[in-house]
Amino acid sequence: MKNYLPPHDLLANRVILVTGASSGLGRAASLAFARHGATVALLARNEAKLEAVYDEIVAAGYPEPAMFPFDLAAADGRGLETLAGTIAHHLKRLDGVLHSAHQFYALTPLELENLEQWQTLMRVNLIAPFALTRACLPLLRRAPDASVVFTGETHGHRPSAYWGGYAVAKSGLETLTRIWADELSAEENLRINTLIPGQVATTLRSRTHPGLSPEAIPSADALMPCYLYLMGADSRAVRGQIVECQT
Repeated sequence: MKNYLPPHDLLANRVILVTGASSGLGRAASLAFARHGATVALLARNEAKLEAVYDEIVAAGYPEPAMFPFDLAAADGRGLETLAGTIAHHLKRLDGVLHSAHQFYALTPLELENLEQWQTLMRVNLIAPFALTRACLPLLRRAPDASVVFTGETHGHRPSAYWGGYAVAKSGLETLTRIWADELSAEENLRINTLIPGQVATTLRSRTHPGLSPEAIPSADALMPCYLYLMGADSRAVRGQIVECQT
């Protein structure tokens, strides 16, 4: 999959929502999706960084994106339903969602994490992806070929010490993926998968592995074939899978 060569018009005429679009893998995916023809709905809480990604897409001559400054940590069900309605009103359709937003504090023993941190970790990394996908289901079901991609984490897939609530939330995405895929009809044009990027040169990785040189691990751009494959029509048969990008 990491060697996948997407056609330049892979996502032409599609609308794709990307959460966490202002930085890291979300930013790289937003640019990659736009470069392959998609109208990208950019969502993140930092409006200034979001505007920078918007400007970069427009300057490159790709389809003009839409911007949705939104704090998933503070979102409730009504707010997410309103967001889905706003997307429907302005963009008329939705063909895919990439959940790339995340919340991470630090590598910490479980006994030093507190309830408030766990509530935020669960809300941003697990509850919001579920609730936002649920709110968008009517739009996604109307698309001829729709894909939802949750972003997993290596330490949620294979748990290890000090990853705490973040890993627990990420592991929950894998269970969510399998249950939802099992509930969807095989005839539906909607598929749900989880993608585990692995080690990649992002700000998060620099915080968890400060001694690791960015040159020693793949860049976010190097992983984009995986993202494009799962979002495009070539992955129609891939359903309910936990995909490790670097295996």
